[in-house]
Amino acid sequence: MPHNRSLFFVIFLGVNSFAIAAEDGTQPLIVKCPIPVPDPITLENPTVLEEQSILIESKKSYVEKNQSTRFSGGVKLAAGDKKIASDTILVDRVSGKISAIGNTRFQDSSMTIDADGLEASSLDKKMVLTNSRYQLHESTGRGAAGELKISEQGASLIDSSFTTCIEPVPAWQISASEINLSTEDNEGEAWNTIFKVKDVPIFYLPYFNFPLTDERKTGFLYPVISSSSNKGAQIGVPYYWNIAENMDATITPYYMSKRGTQLNTEFRYLSGQQFGQIDVEYLEKDEELINNDDSRYLARFQHAGTFSDNYRVFVDYSDISDDNYLVDIGSKHFSKSEAYLWRIGELSYFSNNWHSTVKVQDFKVLGDNNPSYRTLPQIEFDLYQPLGFLNSTFNVYSEYSHFDISNDDLPTADRLHVETGISIPYSKPGWFINSDFRVMHTAYQQDNVDTINLTGLNIAEDTERTLPKARIHTGLNFDRDTSIFVDNMTQTFEPQIQYLYIPEKDQSDIFIYDTSPMQDDFDGLFRDRRFSGLDRIAEANQVSVGATTRLLDKTNKELFHLSLGRIFYLDNSNITFNEDGEREDASALAGDLFIQLAKRWQLQTEIQYDTKNKRTDKSHVSIDYRKDSRNVFQLSHRYIENVSGVPIEQASALSSFPINKDWQFVGRVTHDLLRERSLEAYGGVQYESCCWAVRFAVYRNINTNLDEQDVNNENRDEFDNGFMLQFVLKGLGGNQKPLPIDDMLESGIFGYKRPYFLSN
Repeated sequence: MPHNRSLFFVIFLGVNSFAIAAEDGTQPLIVKCPIPVPDPITLENPTVLEEQSILIESKKSYVEKNQSTRFSGGVKLAAGDKKIASDTILVDRVSGKISAIGNTRFQDSSMTIDADGLEASSLDKKMVLTNSRYQLHESTGRGAAGELKISEQGASLIDSSFTTCIEPVPAWQISASEINLSTEDNEGEAWNTIFKVKDVPIFYLPYFNFPLTDERKTGFLYPVISSSSNKGAQIGVPYYWNIAENMDATITPYYMSKRGTQLNTEFRYLSGQQFGQIDVEYLEKDEELINNDDSRYLARFQHAGTFSDNYRVFVDYSDISDDNYLVDIGSKHFSKSEAYLWRIGELSYFSNNWHSTVKVQDFKVLGDNNPSYRTLPQIEFDLYQPLGFLNSTFNVYSEYSHFDISNDDLPTADRLHVETGISIPYSKPGWFINSDFRVMHTAYQQDNVDTINLTGLNIAEDTERTLPKARIHTGLNFDRDTSIFVDNMTQTFEPQIQYLYIPEKDQSDIFIYDTSPMQDDFDGLFRDRRFSGLDRIAEANQVSVGATTRLLDKTNKELFHLSLGRIFYLDNSNITFNEDGEREDASALAGDLFIQLAKRWQLQTEIQYDTKNKRTDKSHVSIDYRKDSRNVFQLSHRYIENVSGVPIEQASALSSFPINKDWQFVGRVTHDLLRERSLEAYGGVQYESCCWAVRFAVYRNINTNLDEQDVNNENRDEFDNGFMLQFVLKGLGGNQKPLPIDDMLESGIFGYKRPYFLSN
């Protein structure tokens, strides 16, 4: 369970954390950082040496009493992978000591050291170099030491310095009175350390230790300092606890000048194929809330894994002290715009032809929203048995759910649903026809129905519903060679049609527990249901008609596609009425369009258009440019006619591009066009060289008050404003990778959604 922590000093002003994730395999546009390669020590007559053998080349040699030998004149000594070059080398056969005098170079597979002299002992397996300058081979790390001692246990550097900068005058370096590097414990210790920028001392540390490898190590991590209008000035000092090989914890006292001191803890564990994490954020008293002495907290437990080959378990449970916790304090687990916290526990069993799942599910609803039902439990069983003709399959799906709710004025229920039938999928390269015939039976036992008073509903304690379903979905695939825009292209035409029949059934005696309308996009035209959940099964006697045309290049990469379709209702039972009471015998026209405008440019749009009333119900359009992870541009617009009775129209722009080889810009803005206000704005620049990086950004996000009334006299500002400064030393703790910008793109309320690059 790796937990890599790089050595850096970081200042965060306004943004709490960044998620680091690789976008693709392209190389970021930054200055290349070649590792200096010192001149190797080469022998005139190289040979393969036996173990414990030493090879020496020199112009002159002098043997004294057959006990010691003095070599001079371009002396080169080789033993295994270690080599020494010097003006003069003395070898004492009795004591096993080797002394190098004058300009001396030592090389092995990991480093090159230039020194004024060298003393080595083959018996003690120790070596001491004086006035040394060293260069690591696997990185740009280099430095100097008044005395450098090397042994099998590690190395010790007296009056030493270190930097990863390759310039003659390094941008930064650290100096210490003593540094000990232990190969046994894979850790280093430094005393009296001074951090310098361009030879100017910045800060002093009497002692610190650090890992030499990627292995986890107990100790303090580097502080996080930030500031925002919601929390004021902040500082957090994380402590990492390496409890065991398969578990660890991070404990962070986090001080906020406006709200007080918060304690954040993260505990992780790994056992076989099971892994999990427990997080707790706790604030004893929020000093910003005038009339509230209650503690504020967020807790989350996550667990996932497989066992006994066939079983899978998944748990994600969160709890929060109050609705505005995320708005006021924030958390790395959820964004400020979250409307609910999802809670689920799931145990599944998989066999060859069937699987079963036991699930408990709940939602922690935030703000003045309707309460949500929880399933305690929900049990699913799915059987699929091949019948041996026409690729047909006999299917049985059953589900039992118990619905409960905290509101005593709403009913609770037990629901048993069973559907069985035959599926016949059949396809050829030029056409397909999929048929599905089922019988669906649902039984409800609803409690507390006498206490509710809902207009237009007559909820029954016991009710049953049995419905057949017939679905036939078929389509054709045509293609031809074309040269509409580019030579050697293929154009396809893919019409499809679906007939769906489900008889009408009065379902007003069933309350709504887990059911809501589904999206009416192009793909939704060819579903066999209009609602998620089972409380409503929409009647259907309808024909869905649609077609897609594509343009593919000679590598079958998709350059263009256009899809259009709609549903036609065949009898009165399926005809719906609009808001004005007028009959509608067809659904809205649904379509989507994709155009590869250029090699790295693309346009995507989706629309649902009411042709009778000549209005757009939903639409989304985006123009994207993406050369690599550091060259990104996106312009988007979305419109929804009705979201809980309120229309939404928003436009956003995002851009990331290198100013030059060292500087990078990232910016984004999201604007509410209907209410004429900014929702989010962010702008930042990043400088990066081979050995250090600095990042500065400012932001402005709209605040949300989820309280129905401001009972605590909190008087939240409309916006949360802040800025961020991050400073990273590259190469310490094993980290020399380029500083990613994905976290700058994806942070905030809306973030960046990477577009899909479509192929055939």
